[in-house]
Amino acid sequence: MTTRRPLIVGAVASVTAIAAAVGVALWSPWSEDVVAATALELDGDIRTHDPALVVGDDGEDWYVYSTGDIQKGFGSPQIRRSSDQGATWEYVGTAWDKPEDVAWVYDEVTGVQNFWAPELVEHEGTWYLYYAASTFGTNGSVIGLMTSPTLDVDSPDYGWTDQGMVWRSAPGETNYNAIDAGVLTDQDGTPWMSFGSFWGGIQLVELEWPGGLPAAGAEPVSVATRNNATNAIEAPYLAYRDGYYYLFVSRDSCCQGTDSTYSIAVGRSTEITGPYLDSLGNDMRYDGGDELLSTRGAMIGPGGQSYSDGYLAFHYYDADLGGDFQLAIRELGWTEDGWPVAWTAEELAG
Repeated sequence: MTTRRPLIVGAVASVTAIAAAVGVALWSPWSEDVVAATALELDGDIRTHDPALVVGDDGEDWYVYSTGDIQKGFGSPQIRRSSDQGATWEYVGTAWDKPEDVAWVYDEVTGVQNFWAPELVEHEGTWYLYYAASTFGTNGSVIGLMTSPTLDVDSPDYGWTDQGMVWRSAPGETNYNAIDAGVLTDQDGTPWMSFGSFWGGIQLVELEWPGGLPAAGAEPVSVATRNNATNAIEAPYLAYRDGYYYLFVSRDSCCQGTDSTYSIAVGRSTEITGPYLDSLGNDMRYDGGDELLSTRGAMIGPGGQSYSDGYLAFHYYDADLGGDFQLAIRELGWTEDGWPVAWTAEELAG
């Protein structure tokens, strides 16, 4: 049996106020003073779902790839660019614009209309674009791959080349869903892909460079579940920082506007293969995980996250816009003992 982490940010703020009033020591879930994230003020075209963020080096553009819209580029992942360090975003097209560019997908997955939850990763000068093809309510799904020598859409070298299928799932054959890829190269140089949505939860499978495809004989293993019949967990994303691998996941229900109940949770491990534990030692394979971000004010159901160079990108449903989805980016705070914080100081104080 697991114990849910007793971290409710409103409670943390209340404890802070009470402690200050009566002059007692402040209890913190990390045994230290509370730290906070910084939310970027975004402008421009930020209507994105399942954002894959790439923070550019100094002087370079930032990019966000996101779930496609059937009305643009035949549902190909959408591309947005920022030339001012993530503040202002412009729509600059789709990863491909002809269905024949990924003709094999339509043969594999009946009824595909748009392509979901892209992932971007660079290896030795090549960019790898992972994407999912599926339909709602089924695990008849595939994860595909394209490569490009650059993300710069204005470069003459830019262009995505189909590399085919990475992984698939099928009803009655697999107890997982092959969508929502998140790829990280471990400290030994081995790439790994996390993926999954509902069914058997979050899986991890070994890849190999330079192909970016599964290693010979690789089989997925489970690294996170909700440990119940619904198993509402998806959108895994891996990151490494200061000796720990972090697994970010989205939990509960997305895609329902202001009725969405999405939230983001996290655990960590000293090994990329896990086990991933939360701050109380609960295993994410058995519903562990610290809540990192959830509904607050007009920000409904944050999730579909990615991480790049200290920044967490995610979508949420904006109550002030009738539940339309929007991009958000936050520079995470980090506690002294290495736990990420996604709430801002204003939210913690509220």
